[in-house]
Amino acid sequence: MGGHAVLVELGTTIDKRIHDQVVKLDAALKAAPFPGFVEAVPAYASILVCFDPLVADHQTTEAAIAELLGAEVPETIGAMREVEVCYDADLAPDLAAVAQASGLSPEDVISAHLSGDYSVFMYGFAPGYAYLAGVPKAIQQPRKPAPVRGIAAGSVLIAGPQCLVSTLTMPTGWWIIGRSPTKILDAASNDRPFLFDVGDAVRFRRISRAEFDARCPA
Repeated sequence: MGGHAVLVELGTTIDKRIHDQVVKLDAALKAAPFPGFVEAVPAYASILVCFDPLVADHQTTEAAIAELLGAEVPETIGAMREVEVCYDADLAPDLAAVAQASGLSPEDVISAHLSGDYSVFMYGFAPGYAYLAGVPKAIQQPRKPAPVRGIAAGSVLIAGPQCLVSTLTMPTGWWIIGRSPTKILDAASNDRPFLFDVGDAVRFRRISRAEFDARCPA
């Protein structure tokens, strides 16, 4: 990848077993960085390994990665993070449509969403956009044919097996099934601007409209 990075592809699908290999390599690079290592950027099924071209090159980087892929690395267990979500209709404009497309009631969609086994697979697209895998098959829907503009920050979105809590007001082609007051992005923090780390587990907790309004006053 250009003159300063190597892309390690470990699969082609959204699969926890593949992502576990991504997390394992990421941990190995942090525990035993090779000379010239700068950073690693994990994704769903690949990891971008960046190096200083004045110290390393593609050949030495690939050799170091190959050695780490075969090394024994202690299992990394991510933290459990909780995200609050309110499913009231005006905060969840697509909940009824997802229910109809899934052949479920809105309450069944909510129950399914709350039961998902979520983990953070990658960051991308915009600051704080943590892509979670684990949406139950019963409520998985393809992306919308066209994106919708002006979707509020904090919107809880799903598309296929993926879930995301938006951090900025932006367009989206994903389905909006709720809104969260939980702060995912802290732009003022230099030490920890994001709530999640890749590999963390996430659980959603339903809150009432009164709780939401108390956390997000108009």
